[in-house]
Amino acid sequence: MITILSSIAILAIAIFLFIKLPMFGALASGERLERIKKSPQFKNGSFANINNTPDLTEGVSIPTVLWDFLTRGSDEKTPKNPIPSKKTDLSTIGLEENVLIWFGHSSYFIQLDGVRILVDPVFSGAASPISFTTPAFAGTDIYTVDEFPAIDYLIISHDHWDHLDYKTVMELKPKVGKVICGLGVGAHFERWGFPLEQLVELDWHDDLQLADSMKLTALPERHFSGRGLSRNKSLWCSYAIQSANFSIFIGGDSGYDNHFAEIGTAFGEFDLAILENGQYNKNWKYIHMMPEETILAAKDLNAKALMPVHSGKFALSMHAWYEPLTEVSALNKETGLPLVTPMIGEKVVLGEKFPNYEKWWENVR
Repeated sequence: MITILSSIAILAIAIFLFIKLPMFGALASGERLERIKKSPQFKNGSFANINNTPDLTEGVSIPTVLWDFLTRGSDEKTPKNPIPSKKTDLSTIGLEENVLIWFGHSSYFIQLDGVRILVDPVFSGAASPISFTTPAFAGTDIYTVDEFPAIDYLIISHDHWDHLDYKTVMELKPKVGKVICGLGVGAHFERWGFPLEQLVELDWHDDLQLADSMKLTALPERHFSGRGLSRNKSLWCSYAIQSANFSIFIGGDSGYDNHFAEIGTAFGEFDLAILENGQYNKNWKYIHMMPEETILAAKDLNAKALMPVHSGKFALSMHAWYEPLTEVSALNKETGLPLVTPMIGEKVVLGEKFPNYEKWWENVR
């Protein structure tokens, strides 16, 4: 009995020390916390979604989810061959070009009207504090931070490990102008040595002028947050970017809900909606969209084109790695919405008619 108790105590101490490492960030305090308390989204000590959002579907328990992970996951959760790519040299992109480059999962570079934006970058090879638990698929990490030009705005949708990567943002620090994130997320960056004047923390519906003719608005998602044992102490955000000639919806992670239709009504339409499509499961249907809901969300947003992301780099669910793209492509046949599905590193030109992209995932098994 003494041996068992000692082992439990040692394990508890090890876990405590582990989550105190810098990569776990920090919780808001002081003036930051006081501002958070004034947010309509902050209720009873935590941020909350517009509508009730259980982590798990009714009737599902954590043991059920763990059992499904162990026994029912697809044997094709990870590709057997490297993911193909078309590497664009970022240093040769002229400032007059309006382009988007996808890096797999939910990381992408946007250059619009001379403004350079990087969203949720993860280039460390893993989406977890324990690298071997969620390694990047072979062939997906083709870029290093050294290959990036100066970034005007680093946008973070929320603080989960597959969207906010400690190693990546630390390497990016000298290249970043401003960091845009939800309330409370700035506490992580401040612990990591980013100066306060570099951090812009937004609440839902806050506006920020990015350039003379370009505005960003922070908007709702249906999700949650947390990097350690504390949950929902920072805010999760989607974003609308409106320039003189092009508009983009940056979806982050979100379950389906009526906020998409409300945003579509408020903004009229988007030239491109970037929406999550992957890492879904019926067991957690409220916090991640199923493929058919991704299509619905794009329609609610009055999107002229849809770019499905949150797949192609990490296995965070039980479906086959290629299933999200296969499903959304099949479901979209009835809708006929232009589907933007580039390879990792392939240049997407904004403001022109999107081409019919190659279904590259069909050739990788």
